[in-house]
Amino acid sequence: MAVNLKPISTQFLCHTFSSSFSLPELHSVRSSKFVMASTLSTPSTKEVKQLFTPQRKLQHQVSHSMPPEKIKIFKSLESWAKSNLLTLLKPVDKCWQPQDFLPEPSSDGFHDQVKELRERAKEIPDDHYIALVGDMITEEALPTYQTMINTLDGVKDETGASNTAWAIWTRAWTAEENRHGDLLSKYLYLTGRVNMRAVEKTIQYLIGSGMDPGTENNPYLGFIYMSFQERATFISHGNTARLVKEHGDLKLAQICGIIASDEKRHETAYTKIIEKLFEIDPNGTILSLADMMKKKITMPAHLMYDGTDANLFDHFSAVAQRLGVYTALDYADILEFLVDRWQVEKLTGLSPEAQNAQEFVCGLPPRIRRLEERARLRAKTAPTIPFSWIFDRQVKL
Repeated sequence: MAVNLKPISTQFLCHTFSSSFSLPELHSVRSSKFVMASTLSTPSTKEVKQLFTPQRKLQHQVSHSMPPEKIKIFKSLESWAKSNLLTLLKPVDKCWQPQDFLPEPSSDGFHDQVKELRERAKEIPDDHYIALVGDMITEEALPTYQTMINTLDGVKDETGASNTAWAIWTRAWTAEENRHGDLLSKYLYLTGRVNMRAVEKTIQYLIGSGMDPGTENNPYLGFIYMSFQERATFISHGNTARLVKEHGDLKLAQICGIIASDEKRHETAYTKIIEKLFEIDPNGTILSLADMMKKKITMPAHLMYDGTDANLFDHFSAVAQRLGVYTALDYADILEFLVDRWQVEKLTGLSPEAQNAQEFVCGLPPRIRRLEERARLRAKTAPTIPFSWIFDRQVKL
């Protein structure tokens, strides 16, 4: 049963801050607002739990499922990671930055540039904005994704500034990814077409709720998940670029395209890790791949919530499916691509259990494609609902 979360009021936030830190009573410099905040009632434990309990029911969670002896595999891959992962990163000075694609606020022509941007934005349909905002919110929940990677045994950043190749990769990957949500958020803000407060609430709820990808602190599972997700975001941003280009916003198409290119490069890194694991431990790796596919790859923003719509992720996904931004067919194509990339069908010398996993994984794409046909049939009779992200305007699912 879903819990009805209540929006966090500014009064509650003020009180939480003042009660969490015991400040000295400097009456002479206290503002009236601080005095008022200090007299607010303390929320109950039940209220606090409701505020930060995910709306969507989570599966039974498992932790530390990888046998301890396999941690040695990842320790032994330190030099390999340095040579094969860190070389895929770009120096900061050679990276694009969000401001490269936005009106320059210090220029005399800033207001004209914004006006031009807003004129282009008028041509983009509301359902395209739902796809854009959903992708942007997914990117903005980056703290959760870095946290998830740093739960993986054998590759985590133990100190927060570790010099291992695994830790350096994770921090630098996070830094590169951070630009994506930043750029999309600023651009959407300037369009005037999006209810930014509703979007910002959704981001806060999402980061507070976390994610449940089923990776169990297991780097086999975690890197399979990341391989799939990076390709999924590459496809999603690429398809969005095509759609907005059709409506005349070439700048927004360029933005989505440049983000997609980052995702493609990151996909290369994670698929290289799994390729190496198939070389070292084919039995363990194919079993892990089958495990993740049986669970189904859960999108990283599956716990999104805006304070009103408990099924927000499903509704966003339905719009993305209908538009062709990201579909069940894409899901099948990604799996087929990875099976081919890792040469799963050609694996030999597997244990009986691993052979069964191999057969399951290789036979899965056709089954998923049948789901795509059912999804298309359902879309024909889909309802129209309001989205808070676009000021409660109605969009067909």
